[in-house]
Amino acid sequence: MILIDPELDLSAAADALNPVSAKPGAGSAKAQRAKPLRLPSTRSLAQFLTQAQAAVRLRGQVTVLLTGDATMRDLNRRFRGKNKATDVLSFPVENPVQRQGKNPEKGDVAISVETALRQAPEQEHSLAIEIKVLILHGLLHLAGYDHETDAGEMKRRERSLRERLGLPLGLIERTASPTLSPKARKDGARVRKATTGPSTRSLRELAQNDKAKKASRPKQKSVRSVRS
Repeated sequence: MILIDPELDLSAAADALNPVSAKPGAGSAKAQRAKPLRLPSTRSLAQFLTQAQAAVRLRGQVTVLLTGDATMRDLNRRFRGKNKATDVLSFPVENPVQRQGKNPEKGDVAISVETALRQAPEQEHSLAIEIKVLILHGLLHLAGYDHETDAGEMKRRERSLRERLGLPLGLIERTASPTLSPKARKDGARVRKATTGPSTRSLRELAQNDKAKKASRPKQKSVRSVRS
């Protein structure tokens, strides 16, 4: 299942990342080569989720929440004691219960689309590809892999699966890649697994609570620069 935070708005962030001039032929070469930063459809992501789960051999219900940095920071602070946003968090169900006629819940994956939006241009691929890379990483954590404590099993598994799924470098591979800047390697080395976490219902409620908080705040006029 793919859930999208109703308050997720990437238009301003995308404008800041790709400020290409409206004049034909203007703008940097790198900006003109930028991959699409549109949010992929829930249908296409759901199809990939099914495909990736089969590749990981993770049977059961998995919910992926696409949200923003603020919600990810809140989740990271609540369940991992780290007061900062991150790209992906996994919340495995410790004792999944299989109900009659339904697959057991395997856990939840939360992804910051805002962070993915920043990381995609660094890796020179689309936002859709970056989100799929994060989904695969999250699923591996739900399946019990942990690159912080194993002897490279998760890294090898991630590399094998991302090649099978047609994805570029995985998150673990990026941290050791000499082609990345020191900052990019550091940002990619964050721990992304939470041993306990919210249920699908609480993830949905969290997104709704964030929406209510934002609605109660006094509105401020925003100023956007326009390039001509």
